[in-house]
Amino acid sequence: MDAIGGIIQGFAVALTLKGLAFCFIGVLLGTLVGVLPGIGPAAAISLLLPATFRTDPASSMIMLAGLYYGVMYGGSTTSILVNIPGEAASVVTCFDGYQMARQGKAGPALGVAALGSFFAGTVGVIGLMFLAPLLASFALLFGAPEYFSLMLMSMTLVTYLSRGSQLKALMMAALGLILGSIGLDAVTAKPRFTYDILVLRDGIGIVPVVMGLFGISEILQNVGATMDREILKSKIEHLLPTRKDWQDSAMPMARGSLLGFFLGVLPGLGPVIATFLSYGMEKRLSKHPEKFGSGAIEGVAGPEACNNAVASGNFVPMLSLGIPANAVMAMLLGALAIYGIQPGPLLIKEHPNIFWGLIASMYVGNVMLLILNLPLIPLWVQVLKIPYGILYPVILLFCLIGSYSLNNNIGDVIIMWFFGVFGFLLKKFQFEPAPLVLALVLGPMLEDNLRQSLIISQGNFSIFITRPLSVAFLVVSASALLFPLLKLRPRLRETTE
Repeated sequence: MDAIGGIIQGFAVALTLKGLAFCFIGVLLGTLVGVLPGIGPAAAISLLLPATFRTDPASSMIMLAGLYYGVMYGGSTTSILVNIPGEAASVVTCFDGYQMARQGKAGPALGVAALGSFFAGTVGVIGLMFLAPLLASFALLFGAPEYFSLMLMSMTLVTYLSRGSQLKALMMAALGLILGSIGLDAVTAKPRFTYDILVLRDGIGIVPVVMGLFGISEILQNVGATMDREILKSKIEHLLPTRKDWQDSAMPMARGSLLGFFLGVLPGLGPVIATFLSYGMEKRLSKHPEKFGSGAIEGVAGPEACNNAVASGNFVPMLSLGIPANAVMAMLLGALAIYGIQPGPLLIKEHPNIFWGLIASMYVGNVMLLILNLPLIPLWVQVLKIPYGILYPVILLFCLIGSYSLNNNIGDVIIMWFFGVFGFLLKKFQFEPAPLVLALVLGPMLEDNLRQSLIISQGNFSIFITRPLSVAFLVVSASALLFPLLKLRPRLRETTE
């Protein structure tokens, strides 16, 4: 099926009453989560995930995807008005957005952020529409060895590109692989790491784990913490940018959109790194770099466009190869797996309504967000005034209901609480949870493809180095692991001398 025919089929799914309703709920909740500091897309999706299992896969994915890119839209509001990023990728927007607000230019800053997000989201969806099917058709050449090597490369790239220590990231990935192997062996049906605990015989579900790591841990981390929220009290006017604002913002939006989309396709980079790169690029290309940090509109337009283009780009490897680019995509992959659907090259062929319906809904969602964002800004300002003492107990209640309703099993609630405390400790000691979630999702698939490869080769490991694509992926994996060691050698020499 060509892209044009596919997108027409997708709009037939997205423009139904059910598709529009789920898309609207997703983008509205996403904007709300983006506005509220400290929650983020991963925590929000982990809360909403159990509620989606009562509907069909297409509607579920439309809502969860809308939540994800809706968060990217909403995060700029708090950055500009309160100088607190609604989610991590909006940190860069604080630099110039808040300064513009202090100068009485909150309206143009919010307007440029919304319009830049809409433009970038549209560019990203067009890129997704054409690139994902190409990658999927290429991936049909893959066998079990190629898939094993590709998944291994994905995990090593995520650890290599993590913000903290690579050693800590590798430890998290290893722990995720161990957790993914808990339960009954797929071949022999023998229990592994269950310790005669009945709940563990079915394995550890992705939903209780992510709700604990991102939802409960966020509450525990913020208990007793205070945030100084100086909410802008002046009236917000002139939301539509002037001609001068458009002239200053047009090229940064275009550059940020292209940069964000192609960086979003790469596993592990994430929107935070991309927005900083966009901000640095705009400052370097500007004729007046000294204005950055004191209210330059280019410093809002470029990173905000980049931020939303990354969200679209993240869907490319997940949908076409079955490889999640970050923790949020890993959750979406896990949601599809619960429905018995395998993302990857056969997704377009076997479930075109899900693939094309999701892409078409992103067009619709971008329009909804543009219409919603600007008129609802006064409402979001009021939402920002909700005390955290009220907000966090409500989130905790959603976590408890969501984890229990999944299987009506108190064991899932215990697992969620365990990983909530564990996630709190991870943040305390600066361990990133993303490699753990990625390895937990990919671990069973990694093991299955390893076993299939060895069955094909009758136990000969050379099958991984005699196939060109598999070798290429393994070389990239080895480089990602060895490169930090090569950089460390000169320092070791200096210390020994």
